[in-house]
Amino acid sequence: MKETACIGIIPARYGSTRFPGKPLIPIMGKTLIQRTYENTKSCPLFSSVVVATDDDRIFNHVKEFGGEAVMTCSQCATGSDRLAEAYKKHFHNQAVDIIVNVQGDEPCLDPSVIQNIIEVLRSDPVAVMSTAIVKIHSEEEALNPSVVKCVIDSNHNALYFSRSLIPGNKSGKYDPNATYFKHLGIYAYRPDFLLKYTTLMKTPLQIAEDLEQLKVLEHGYRLKTAIVETHCVGVDTPEDIQKVEKILCKQNTFL
Repeated sequence: MKETACIGIIPARYGSTRFPGKPLIPIMGKTLIQRTYENTKSCPLFSSVVVATDDDRIFNHVKEFGGEAVMTCSQCATGSDRLAEAYKKHFHNQAVDIIVNVQGDEPCLDPSVIQNIIEVLRSDPVAVMSTAIVKIHSEEEALNPSVVKCVIDSNHNALYFSRSLIPGNKSGKYDPNATYFKHLGIYAYRPDFLLKYTTLMKTPLQIAEDLEQLKVLEHGYRLKTAIVETHCVGVDTPEDIQKVEKILCKQNTFL
């Protein structure tokens, strides 16, 4: 199998409903976006990593700490649109096989998760995308509508994503003997499909669940999943900073 050229793109917006300006919030001496960037760069499969932003403050900050950044339109409707624009602007003259979308608010993402989704997409020429899932071990998480669940087939292709409890059962209640998977919001794309994806019409299930990835399945494409062992801790609110700091302390990741 030929060597696969992989790049990482980190979309980062300054405006956030719940936590405005969070990419530039300090976490133990470094900003959130710097920690996310450096952690993403530690994945050995990447030939390049770039931050895609619509804000001069984030762009200049990334440049200041030695990172790569590209300015994108402030009117991008979705993270996928920003990803596609960054790819066209920054990598138009490079041969790229796989693009990974890394969320800018997850500085503790295990690089092995990135490797896993790259490897499963690389191994299946029919699949156009891949993502990561992890087993759920608590009823509270399984029933939480903020936790997106996923069901897969025997070849680890995604069958469906939902905010509801899936798989269901006759009782409609959580079954401690069933296997439930939580979806992690990281994606790998084939470049041609990423550009096509942004042109696809919205679909009924996508709208009903408010989950972009359902558009892929509803249009008949194969989305591969990698079952991983690690949960991600993202920064959605100011209270999440302490959770990240605890993880960094355990990892001895201070500098």
